[in-house]
Amino acid sequence: MPNDKQAKVIMVQGTSSNVGKSVLVAALCRIFKQDGYKVAPFKAQNMALNAFVTPEGGEIGRAQAMQAEASEIAPSIHMNPVLLKPEANSRAQIIVHGKVFDTSSARDYYNYTMMLLEKVKESLEYLRSRNDIVVIEGAGSPAEINLKAREIANMRIAKLAKSPVLLAGDIDRGGVYAFLVGTLELLDESERKLVKGFIINKFRGDVSLIKDANDFLEERTKLPVLGVVPYYRDILLAQEDSVYLDERRNAASNADLDIAIIRSPRISNYDDFDPLEEDGANLRFICRPEEMGNPDLIIIPGSKTTVPDLLAIRESGVADAIVNKARSGTPVFGACGGYQMLGNLIHDPDHVESDNDRVQGLGLIDAETTFVSEKATTQVKGIVTGGSGLLEGLKGEILTGYEIHMGRTESRVRPFQITETQDGPAFYADGSANENGTVIGSYIHGIFQSHGFRRGLLNNLRRRKGLPERIYDAPLDKEKHYDALADLVRSSLDMKTVYRIIDEGVEA
Repeated sequence: MPNDKQAKVIMVQGTSSNVGKSVLVAALCRIFKQDGYKVAPFKAQNMALNAFVTPEGGEIGRAQAMQAEASEIAPSIHMNPVLLKPEANSRAQIIVHGKVFDTSSARDYYNYTMMLLEKVKESLEYLRSRNDIVVIEGAGSPAEINLKAREIANMRIAKLAKSPVLLAGDIDRGGVYAFLVGTLELLDESERKLVKGFIINKFRGDVSLIKDANDFLEERTKLPVLGVVPYYRDILLAQEDSVYLDERRNAASNADLDIAIIRSPRISNYDDFDPLEEDGANLRFICRPEEMGNPDLIIIPGSKTTVPDLLAIRESGVADAIVNKARSGTPVFGACGGYQMLGNLIHDPDHVESDNDRVQGLGLIDAETTFVSEKATTQVKGIVTGGSGLLEGLKGEILTGYEIHMGRTESRVRPFQITETQDGPAFYADGSANENGTVIGSYIHGIFQSHGFRRGLLNNLRRRKGLPERIYDAPLDKEKHYDALADLVRSSLDMKTVYRIIDEGVEA
């Protein structure tokens, strides 16, 4: 039952993108959940290519789905009421309450600001009526003076929610104190009053070495440094910004398989493949043909704009490298947009994605895709029906995930069967494969979260390489990663003061 009074709120804003706001929000959500509170995440407006489908069948940012997992609740369209998905030519698809609203240029988008703000209010009220605490995430920086008058993600939302703000900065990139002080300086007085403390994030080394700098910051701003969160490498969580791909850690010492993932210009949902890394694969994101090497598997991931990305990898020479490797026996897996690229043809009669009526695919599977104006956003369950090549011995394995795509693909060889969606039982085929099962495509995002399927496929790769199979004791435990993150952040922050800030709120 909804609570009679509104939830309390706390907001994490950052000095720029990729300072760790999403992860800090997830950590606070898990900490509050551990402490007995009913908690939910919220981000009014998100710009991201990584998306997730909620049980309502709506699309939200992947980070908010991750934060919902940390809160131990189902993700909802109200956790991210406005999602912007960048497309080619400085345009973006606008998702409102989980469904496509429009495709717009940046200039035209601001014509919708006030209408979208009403949707944001509706969602925030929905979450506050059903929880004890709502943890709000900002976007980019509140000091982007070119955006402040029209933004619906940072200080306008803090004022709307009457929320105290914690300002986070990334010390690993350098200049964190200038970023923090400079951000405050560019806020107006009413906005500065909402900021109640700082978080120094991604620190490597001895915290005592920056005590003098933190003391200076506190003296200069009259605000507390609430803690210094260490840089970590061994906690695996879904990431939102593609900047993360530039900061990925080195291969794990126990990796025995090499997987090359094609990093196209508008790559989406690249966190689909994180579970492969935890089960012994080294993941390399590549942009140029000379980076291909001799991988055990090539993955073509999803894309927000399949046709422009296909043309981009063809121009770079990566497409030829994929085809040459596939024809010499290297297995290839295509996810969503990558699946569409694997086929013979992509038809776009209504110019949903580009000005091209028809584009040649890579020709590695006998399939054709036609783009349609209505986007499919569906949570799915299914089974493996194929049993050769990469799928040898996997027939009947259970699959779970979600679909986000504009295209419909026809193919003769169908390796997967969908048995259930959020609307109930279903019966339709998914994916395509070549005759010997070494090239496979699927629309199912998150397919590698299905541990039986993932581990069977990896062991098939090991057999092809002449390596021993690995015996796995249990499915991946995402909960341990959320708990580890919560432990790290709880031990790094002055949580007593954080709770006091939440309880005191801000002046109306």
